[in-house]
Amino acid sequence: MGNLSGDPYVMNTNVWASGDGKKEHQFYLWFDPTADFHTYKIVWNPKNIIFQVDDVPVRTFKKYDDLPYPSSQPMTVHATLWDGSYWATRHGDVKIDWSQAPFVVNYRGYSSNGCVSNGGSSACPAGSDAWMNTELDGKALGTVAWAESKYMSYDYCTDGWRFPNGFPAECNRN
Repeated sequence: MGNLSGDPYVMNTNVWASGDGKKEHQFYLWFDPTADFHTYKIVWNPKNIIFQVDDVPVRTFKKYDDLPYPSSQPMTVHATLWDGSYWATRHGDVKIDWSQAPFVVNYRGYSSNGCVSNGGSSACPAGSDAWMNTELDGKALGTVAWAESKYMSYDYCTDGWRFPNGFPAECNRN
């Protein structure tokens, strides 16, 4: 998002729960995503949501029983090209050059593996639900900490302007 020639590209992640989607984390990518295809993966199960880039975990959003978590509605994933003039381009400082249109995004190798979860039990084809209980171990959590410390450019849990009455409750737990 919001790239100027020579600037790092930004990947935006967001989680919507109970109609609220103000749970963004943004990361500068440590590579040029336009130079080759890369693998972006979301593992979404009843315990957590894990965002990965080329099998490197960069974010985890944990489920807490007393906080909103996207588990009561069908999953949707949006991977699109959109006009983020204000949010994605340094609050509008970087103008979109519409003369360069059309803007194109290419995907390849898209796949999904989903199951229906009902109260902790899952209805998955035999042998296809290994991800259903996936959680990050200590090493993977260390990788998330590395991504956050080296490459995170926005964390909703530190945005006092956006949350003047206090941060969302999960910010004190993650």
